Amino acid sequence: MKKNLFLRFIPLLCVVLFSTSVWAQVNTPREASPAAQVTQTIGISTISVEYSRPSVKGREVWGALVPYGYNVQNFGSRKEAPWRAGANENTVIEFSHDVKVEGQAVPAGRYGLFFVIHKDDSGEVILSKDNRSWGSFWYDPARDQLRAKISLRANPHTELLTYDFINLTKNGAELVLNWEKKQFPVKVEFAVDDIVLANATEQLKGTAGFNWLGYNSAAVYTLKNKVGMDKGLVWADQAIAQNPGFATLSTKADLLRQTGKTADSEEIRKKAVALANEAELNQYGYQLINEKQMEEAIKMLTLNTERHPESANAWDSLGEAYALKGDKDNAVKNFKKSLSLNPPEAVKANSEKYLKQLGAM
Repeated sequence: MKKNLFLRFIPLLCVVLFSTSVWAQVNTPREASPAAQVTQTIGISTISVEYSRPSVKGREVWGALVPYGYNVQNFGSRKEAPWRAGANENTVIEFSHDVKVEGQAVPAGRYGLFFVIHKDDSGEVILSKDNRSWGSFWYDPARDQLRAKISLRANPHTELLTYDFINLTKNGAELVLNWEKKQFPVKVEFAVDDIVLANATEQLKGTAGFNWLGYNSAAVYTLKNKVGMDKGLVWADQAIAQNPGFATLSTKADLLRQTGKTADSEEIRKKAVALANEAELNQYGYQLINEKQMEEAIKMLTLNTERHPESANAWDSLGEAYALKGDKDNAVKNFKKSLSLNPPEAVKANSEKYLKQLGAM
């Protein structure tokens, strides 16, 4: 009876001892191949790579430490497997949104990242649905999400294996692995405009939809990027419904002009100008200057001096418009008017700068 009771306690004792040993461990630095993470934002999407960084340490890397073709293993479920693209656990890549990798569609998510290198510097990139394994010992080609050919490049010596993002554009970048004297490039692209518009649609169903700024910012995005402008006009109307001011009316006017509805645009623009405060009208004048619409810019900035004759800044801005047009006499007159109104230092400095350039001071 005593013997049986002792035997019954053996499993419990093992559990306690094992649990105690686990609790007793503390986190300590890895002595080799430290862990790292790199993240890049493209549009509103992110790409993250989690990996471990082995060093060259004078070793022969390609064809030796990293075999050409597939690695022949004596452990795990596969006899042949690609390179884990780092050290220790799987190198893991995560996409926040659906993406194209080397031109192939890949759903948002986390993937194990693997590479294959050949003697002629051709290679392959592989994304595996398995991302929680150690190394590539349990690699299974049936779990591949993507397999694409790549061409390796020569690169300055990189001692510690490093991932980076280069050649960034609005919609994409190259993810590169740099190690020893080789670079593994992988082209990554997001449908940024589609993602932004879809995200805006969802955000406007939440708290952003209770403020005109949310609708207006979404409409401005369609205007600046010339995408989804019909939806942009709907958002502009929703912004105006909450705040019929210069900013919202101007957005709609610009969208109407961009979509070829010139008469409607002018009508809305007049309403916007009638509501504009000094700063808004001044900013609109400079917008017209940047668009090379000098006569219209001078018209708007003149209107600002009529509405705010005590503003040194309004006269300074009008003087600058005349100076940029090449009308020296009117430029000098307006800069001197600005200086007569005891302007702030920045405005004073600008008027004096132009007067010196025009030889009037």
